[in-house]
Amino acid sequence: MSGEEVGIYGFTMKTIEGREQKLSDYRGHVLLVVNVASKCGFTPQYQGLEALYRKYRERGLVVLGFPANNFMGQEPGSDSEIQSFCQARFGVTFPLFSKISVKGTQIHPLYKYLTETAQPTGPISWNFNKFLIGRDGRITARWGSRTAPESKELIQQLEETLS
Repeated sequence: MSGEEVGIYGFTMKTIEGREQKLSDYRGHVLLVVNVASKCGFTPQYQGLEALYRKYRERGLVVLGFPANNFMGQEPGSDSEIQSFCQARFGVTFPLFSKISVKGTQIHPLYKYLTETAQPTGPISWNFNKFLIGRDGRITARWGSRTAPESKELIQQLEETLS
């Protein structure tokens, strides 16, 4: 991460298609960063995440999905398998990234930053944890897996951040 960049903008991530993507390219957008998995009880949240993306993208929301296999092997597929699953099953059009580790000794630096900076701090508890990032690249909210994308709490904070 570059010391010149604020918040998450110093990170470059590999997209699910294998391209390098600077998160600074999302500067000025509101981001919802989510660790995702295809074989989890929370996997249907893909539908809610896609609905949020479609509803709010014109106002500047971008959902960023980061597949991770940290919880009971619930994301065993390759990047291409994950992408195919997400598109076929949930019609996902928001950006997906290459599979990473979101906890433990192999934690990706992006998730190390998120979990050490967001309030409350601490490790990712399960798949579909969510981080809301303001237009300035700073974390404005964090939710666990049980907070659905369509929850009143998340929508209210999203609306405030988009304003």
